[in-house]
Amino acid sequence: MTQPENVTPFQIEVPDADLVDLRERLARTRWPDTETVDDWSQGIPLAYVRDLARYWAEDYDWRKAEARFAAYPHFTTAIDGLDIHFLHIRSPHEDAMPLILTHGWPGSFVEFLDVIGPLTDPTAHGGDASDAFHLVVPSLPGYGFSGKPERAGWNVERIGAAWATLMDRLGYERYGAQGGDWGSMVTVATAKAGGDKVAGIHLNMPVVSPDPATFSDLTDTERKTLADLASHRDHGTGYSKIQSTRPQTLGYGLADSPTGQLAWIVEKFQAWTDCDGHPENTLTRDQMLDNVTLYWLTGTGASSARLYWESFNGPHLDEVTTPTGCSIFPHEIIRASRRWAEKRFTDLRYWNELPAGGHFAAFEQPQTFVEEVRRFFRLVR
Repeated sequence: MTQPENVTPFQIEVPDADLVDLRERLARTRWPDTETVDDWSQGIPLAYVRDLARYWAEDYDWRKAEARFAAYPHFTTAIDGLDIHFLHIRSPHEDAMPLILTHGWPGSFVEFLDVIGPLTDPTAHGGDASDAFHLVVPSLPGYGFSGKPERAGWNVERIGAAWATLMDRLGYERYGAQGGDWGSMVTVATAKAGGDKVAGIHLNMPVVSPDPATFSDLTDTERKTLADLASHRDHGTGYSKIQSTRPQTLGYGLADSPTGQLAWIVEKFQAWTDCDGHPENTLTRDQMLDNVTLYWLTGTGASSARLYWESFNGPHLDEVTTPTGCSIFPHEIIRASRRWAEKRFTDLRYWNELPAGGHFAAFEQPQTFVEEVRRFFRLVR
């Protein structure tokens, strides 16, 4: 497929000097004292961060990651005054359904690398050609290789409108959208902006309010959801408080210290994955560092956090009429019940509660994620 004239091929080429600087900064890390507990309750433990930082400096190979990224076509295009980076992978099956995948924080397009093959070329991965997708995988504004907004205003609604423009620009007249975390909110906004062109949306973290009308008759699952939500609010929201109120202040530390950026992200891999207490039970060191290094090399600690300042404190939770499917993973941060979700998503056609997995669904459970996406979009193709 020929790309439109206003879409430019993009190649990832990090200068050697940036990698040398990273290793030198890691070697000069000024370490804090050791935590006074034997768990992660005060944050990511010193011994683990030191070990990860040593591995990052001595054993991790960014060039290997670059080569893996380069296996897929990357592009940029200017939308609403901002350069948007995206992967665009056409399926070999011409009647494939176009699908835009959106990541959240602290994620990136790296989350989706293991699902690109099965989604675009199912017959090469034991699937059926009728489940094929043409994939568009953008980087959120201020994330990865996308441009960094210089003025306020890039909230989820504006991003959703930009995604609808992107799909129009690529020539897709009917398409699906999928997302989790901020990607869930952007996917809903894309559906609003795209209107009838959006055939359906699939969410692995549907954002809904618990329905007070159910509080006198809660299920056991709903009781656990409310208890987990209260615990998260009391013990797990420090990152969102600072990112939604003072992202610039936070940014100085993240821009200056790779160890700080490492700890800030990997703590969330531990807290939000279904990992039985240790992130490497679910993700490899290289997987985590591919994502962390992307944040470091692009200097997006502050710009990525600003999405919280833009959208966290006043989310739009209005009714969604687009056909919707939801896959609920047990270690997700926010888990809705079906009857709560049905109050917001009025055409809820697919609902499945999975036995394993957490917040980073495609990263943690790529095979399950692929099957969930296929199952829902079979209903709306």
